[in-house]
Amino acid sequence: MSPGPVDLEVKGETDTTSVVVPDPLTVDDVKTWRAKGTIPTGTAAASSSDMFKSLACYTKPKAKRWDHIISAEAKSRKPSTLKGAAKYLKNPGLISLGGGLPSSENFPIEELTIKVPTPPGFSEAETRTSGTVARAGKHDIREGTSLYDLEVALNYGQSVGSAQLLRFVTEHTEIVHRPPYSDWQCCLTVGSTVAWDATLRILCERGDYILTEEYSFSTALETAVPLGIKAAPVKMDEQGLLPESLDEVLTNWDEKARGARKPHLLYTIPSGQNPTGATQSAERRKEVYKVAQKHDLFIVEDEPYYFLQMQPYTPAGAASVPPPANHEEFLKVLLPSFLSIDVDGRVLRLESFSKVISPGSRTGWIVGSEQIVERFIRHFECSTQNPSGISQIVLYKLLDEQWGHAGYLDWLVHLRMEYTQRRDIIVQACEKYLPTEIASWVPPSAGMFHWIQVDWRKHPGFKQGWKHDAIEESIFKAAVDKGVLVSCGSWFKADRTAEEEKMFFRTTFAAAPGEKITEAIKRFGEALRAEFGL
Repeated sequence: MSPGPVDLEVKGETDTTSVVVPDPLTVDDVKTWRAKGTIPTGTAAASSSDMFKSLACYTKPKAKRWDHIISAEAKSRKPSTLKGAAKYLKNPGLISLGGGLPSSENFPIEELTIKVPTPPGFSEAETRTSGTVARAGKHDIREGTSLYDLEVALNYGQSVGSAQLLRFVTEHTEIVHRPPYSDWQCCLTVGSTVAWDATLRILCERGDYILTEEYSFSTALETAVPLGIKAAPVKMDEQGLLPESLDEVLTNWDEKARGARKPHLLYTIPSGQNPTGATQSAERRKEVYKVAQKHDLFIVEDEPYYFLQMQPYTPAGAASVPPPANHEEFLKVLLPSFLSIDVDGRVLRLESFSKVISPGSRTGWIVGSEQIVERFIRHFECSTQNPSGISQIVLYKLLDEQWGHAGYLDWLVHLRMEYTQRRDIIVQACEKYLPTEIASWVPPSAGMFHWIQVDWRKHPGFKQGWKHDAIEESIFKAAVDKGVLVSCGSWFKADRTAEEEKMFFRTTFAAAPGEKITEAIKRFGEALRAEFGL
């Protein structure tokens, strides 16, 4: 059963009951709200989310301070002198001999055109016939045809990202999540992997432990190792992270035995968790947040799969649940993010366009308290700087100029139904082809992964003294020999030194066509039967 929304009561430390709160920003309000403000359009123009948030945001209390968890490296960073000087470029009549900004005359790209779907015709076939061609020219701003052009996009920019795309993601964040404190900010990133690397360096010291699900994204774990940061696993069930296990680990932390201070950072993938596909229910997220408050834990919610939440699973032949009827219904059925219940400002949300637009765009963003995001800006000024200008202007043309917030939500609903169909195909194939005497699973309700448990103690090798790893490797190679590649569950263990009790294999239904997914599961079933002598 897919986790459903519940009413969440979160408590902050400030009483705002007497404050008159303006209506929060909605999709229909964006055009009117934008007309009341301006957007900086020059080269390397300084901007922040404060320029684009609605008045409703400022009636809320501010976030807690997090000085006690910011690393020595992060505390030592100062604002970039060169980035700071760019603010003077907006002065009328200024002749700049200060920054190393190349002249746009020497950018050998005069214009870009992209063909994008016209909502609601999102399929490849529909896009070929009814898609819209969007154009970005070098001097569109001065010619008055756009708020963003190649003269700006192809030059250096601020590490927070272009004002044009920053405005869109800020509005999107408020429309979808409505953070319950006032001083939240967004900052564009070169994808969530680099954002996670920066998080570890900004909020941890060498020798620290972080907390994460007992099975977690292998790249996230591997990012921490060279920084001298270890992962302490938290137990899971079919809904992901167990709050009682999280509380137990923190309550019983023995600094002397562990050789490290008590962890202060939790890394979690709440929706369609990689690799298990588990999704934390609304009530589960509330319980985890309360444990975080109890232990003053900072939460990093990595949410690339948040908008890949699906319709409830229905077996073959059963009536399917119809898609959300409108934007309001779609936003209502989405599970609340940790950001949306974060009254303290103890959540950093890692957002990404990778799973909903394109991994190759290498563009995402973070949302967090002003204090925390400011440290990321300082970090990025001396490292990645900002996402590719070409990626930013392409995303701006698609999301802002062509689709707008309404069209983007239409696209996300489209993805919801696409992934629902793919999930149904793989689960129904498992029901048909996998030997249920040794294989079991829970239909995922979000993401792109299907987690299959195998009773390895029924393998003939177990009676001969084979260890877990040997049986897992044997099944993996048998599957490859049958012509299907699956991922071993042990690859994703947070603590690879711990004795393995269960065995899992991760499959994905994101890329292969439906008939290939079915054939792959059939082959995996054949491999299991051969391995177990069934």
